[in-house]
Amino acid sequence: MTTPLLDVDDLSVEYRRGRKRTMAVRDVSFTIGEGETLGLVGESGSGKSTIGKAILGLVAAHRGTIRFAGRDITHLPRTERNALTSDIQVVYQDPYSSLDPTKPIGYTLAEPIQVHDPGPREQVAERVLAMLRRVGLGEDAATRYPAQFSGGQRQRIAVARALILSPKLVVCDEPVSALDLSIQAEVINLMAGLQRESGASFLFISHDLSIVHHISDRLVVLKDGQIVEQGDAAEIYRAPEDDYTKRLIAAAPVPDPDEQARRNAARLGQAPRRQSEETVLSAP
Repeated sequence: MTTPLLDVDDLSVEYRRGRKRTMAVRDVSFTIGEGETLGLVGESGSGKSTIGKAILGLVAAHRGTIRFAGRDITHLPRTERNALTSDIQVVYQDPYSSLDPTKPIGYTLAEPIQVHDPGPREQVAERVLAMLRRVGLGEDAATRYPAQFSGGQRQRIAVARALILSPKLVVCDEPVSALDLSIQAEVINLMAGLQRESGASFLFISHDLSIVHHISDRLVVLKDGQIVEQGDAAEIYRAPEDDYTKRLIAAAPVPDPDEQARRNAARLGQAPRRQSEETVLSAP
């Protein structure tokens, strides 16, 4: 049996504030294989980002085990955890706050290479320029600063930084939720293409199941810190079994106004009205 790249087993994470304790994640288990994309989906407060932080070592596990390439990384010392960053990278929701505004993009992309895989300056520079080309930005981007780019371009830069070390796993925490819908599609397609090229595994965290199922091989659906459904992404999106998953699908916006009205009505338990009817009824 092939060992999964990532194995999360009975993970629970507890937050404490004074005497108050909140179990944000409870007994969550899943695996990610090499070259696989797993979508982790749930509403705000479902615990999905907490799971990502636990994998990254940013929050402590209350109980359970996280194994990476067969190695237990649940409670690694900070020095050993830092050494893992060449294999485990992250793309955050807000690309602007994750990029140093005082440094040109070329410096930002070169920095992880110089820390983990140093070499001659010319080779480092070529790797930076090659990565900028791969994410659809011109080589002149290397000399520009984050404020000189649009939100979609900044997220492309964040993706480039995450992939420039050829990591084995990339944790993507709501990487397109701050972008316009048209730009979301561009970035999703870019990430899917880079994932296929690099062979990296992705943990794709999002509240929007309609987006996640396009890029994911499998889905894990979270509610209140617990898994309610998991399995093949296309199958779950086509025929969800849990009512919570059905509500997540119904909540996703669609371009057809009549279909959106039907979904809204189904979610609220009302009889659907056609968009044209709603327009007539609301006219003065």
